[in-house]
Amino acid sequence: MDKNSSLQPSCYVGKVNIYSLWPNSFAMISAQQPPFPNKIQRTMGCQSEEEETCEEQYDSENCTCSSEHAESDTASPVTLKILQNWVPRVSHYFDKEHYTYVGHQIVIQESIEHFGAVVWPGALALSQYLEANQEQFNLKDKKVLEIGAGTGLLSIVACILGAHVTATDLPEVLENLSYNISRNTQNLNMHKPEVRKLVWGEGLNEDFPVSTHHYDFILATDVVYHHGALEPLLATMVYFCKPGTVLLWANKFRFSTDYEFLEKVCNIFNTTILAEFPESNVKLLKATVRKN
Repeated sequence: MDKNSSLQPSCYVGKVNIYSLWPNSFAMISAQQPPFPNKIQRTMGCQSEEEETCEEQYDSENCTCSSEHAESDTASPVTLKILQNWVPRVSHYFDKEHYTYVGHQIVIQESIEHFGAVVWPGALALSQYLEANQEQFNLKDKKVLEIGAGTGLLSIVACILGAHVTATDLPEVLENLSYNISRNTQNLNMHKPEVRKLVWGEGLNEDFPVSTHHYDFILATDVVYHHGALEPLLATMVYFCKPGTVLLWANKFRFSTDYEFLEKVCNIFNTTILAEFPESNVKLLKATVRKN
């Protein structure tokens, strides 16, 4: 793909072409997935006379364990869940991460069962930005919708900042999402947050009719990576972004498809880059509906 001819951008920061940051090359591996945090350990019980336990790092290739159940380390706060496969049996665990935003400690329960169960760098970047730029983006009493809320960190920060938040994600993510938001927003003088199912591009008119659902801010973090729902995601952004709505989108850019999606966003919305986070390769963008 000729990056200079086929993917010319239509949005700028001042006079800076956003694709001046286009990487020189891409590793286009269709099976590649966003990496999980480093040093994730799994503990599995092994059937032996001594009933030894085996600990393996997440990136280990082989394990000889074959027990019918797994035991968690008594010194660890994690809970193990067995996913029975061929060989080896894989134990996925839940862990907790601690953050401090806007003077509040936030405890996030994570798991490694799906992408929505860990905190990705875009959520950290946008949470940090909203905390540091409260005058520019005043969320107090504003209606905020987060799409692809995942563990809920960003929605929790928006709640603490006084927003009326609706956090959405796929059905399999909602239980953990609801738990995190509930435990971290109790006893705060604010609007009660709402957690709802939202499958990108599906049932938007039925579940979120325009006549009764208008949002001041749409938040999205790390929703663009190598997956097959990019067109429904873009349609969802277009559906919710009405005149007066601000879309704040933070994403780690890794694949050429990420930049292709960015180009489409720039062609539809008025788009500017608000900030960049080089240490995590995250860009934060603001998008608004173009005036006719």
